Amino acid sequence: MTDQGTLLINGNWRSLERTLDVIDPADGSVIGAVAWGSAAEAVEAADAAAKAFPAWAGMPPRDRADILLAAAELVDRRREEIGSLLAREAGKRLPEAVAEVRFSAEYLRWFAEEIRRPQGEILTPEQSGRRQLTFHRPAGVVASLTPWNFPCSIQARKLAPALVSGCTVVARVSEKAPLAATELIRTLTDAGIPPGVVNLVHGPAPEVTDALLAHPAVRIVTFTGSTEVGKKIMALAARRIVRPLLELGGDAPFIVFEDADLDAAVEGAVLAKTRNTGQSCVAANRFLVQENVYEEFTARLAARLDAMHIGNGLDDPCPDLGPVIDGQRVAAVTSLVDEALAAGARRLTAERPVPSRGSYLAPQLLCDVPDHVALAREEVFGPAAAVSRFRDEAEALDRANASEVGLAAFVYTADAGRVWRLADHLQVGIVGANDPLPSVAFAPMGGVKQSGLGREGAAAGLTEFQDVRYLAWRP
Repeated sequence: MTDQGTLLINGNWRSLERTLDVIDPADGSVIGAVAWGSAAEAVEAADAAAKAFPAWAGMPPRDRADILLAAAELVDRRREEIGSLLAREAGKRLPEAVAEVRFSAEYLRWFAEEIRRPQGEILTPEQSGRRQLTFHRPAGVVASLTPWNFPCSIQARKLAPALVSGCTVVARVSEKAPLAATELIRTLTDAGIPPGVVNLVHGPAPEVTDALLAHPAVRIVTFTGSTEVGKKIMALAARRIVRPLLELGGDAPFIVFEDADLDAAVEGAVLAKTRNTGQSCVAANRFLVQENVYEEFTARLAARLDAMHIGNGLDDPCPDLGPVIDGQRVAAVTSLVDEALAAGARRLTAERPVPSRGSYLAPQLLCDVPDHVALAREEVFGPAAAVSRFRDEAEALDRANASEVGLAAFVYTADAGRVWRLADHLQVGIVGANDPLPSVAFAPMGGVKQSGLGREGAAAGLTEFQDVRYLAWRP
């Protein structure tokens, strides 16, 4: 795939003399390379996007939508091929990787359908002979910056609404998993998107980001990643008042009440914690369990985690857990666990070996974790978590909200009234009630507090890329 060129500017796929290898976290082998650009390529791409913007913005929405629908069909057709590539570069289990590729196609398809629905509003006049109305226009050039954990679906969640709105895009994807996202963007060019409408630049994140946000045509930056990097991007965006759309870190509580279906709660906990080997912004980060069911739930969850098979996500039969993205992630998660154990925490899961080649971690569940240690208060981004008990709903709510971030929360209970109360009072953007996988294309994705600004997905995700114009008219 990489011999076709991996850098896209103004409709031309390019190779460069300078390349960056892509590593398979399952065994450390080199599986490909991307053209490694710089600020110069970022500026050239933004210039191309600016030049392409007037014609693309002026195209009928239906025609833009038809191109995205064609791309969605190509993504579906190539889902096994792109999914296999994604599994290798990101360490995903093959079924999860293919599912992510299909989810990417769903974003392209859903927003292509959404743009055909009426937009704008005719306001009721207060004076005769006067009319007021609103309508939507594309905002301009978008810088789309995405991470390695879900490189296809997150990029699709940004590209689809931006493109159908009439914006043009310069994308940068994480160098840790760039190959599948490159192929996703290739489907857009294969589907006939005009030159310059979508561009792709691989290169050092600070250099490329700074060049894009300094470019006079860039009007929106959409970023998914850590809160700390999000703060830096927001500061850069402030220099030119570039609109920031930020989906940042999480610290999702997984709350289990005594009336919960414990079978469903345990299985939900495994899914919410270990999907993508725990490397998800909405992953369950800390377990809060009501005291009457604490012992049973923790024992059952620890047993389920101990029974999980660890290995290469392309193995047959497919393992339950693949590797994390790299050795740095292994070291980071290990450090969190070691600090908690040194502070008096107890390990509920068994210590066991993992494959010697590659970046693997065994799942770990710890109890008696002091509130001040990092495992109890920071995003883990790996298959480890702390579990603690609570007395009543009020305490659960207080502990769940005791965080500076608020992306997602999970609640397991049979009490419908409690679901409504917690949905009202949990300080998060997403609540999964008896549902460990709440994300869908037609629902908004985003958080509160330091988990970001704005929403992706759903109709709200479309308007993020549009300007609302107001017309007052005396015919």
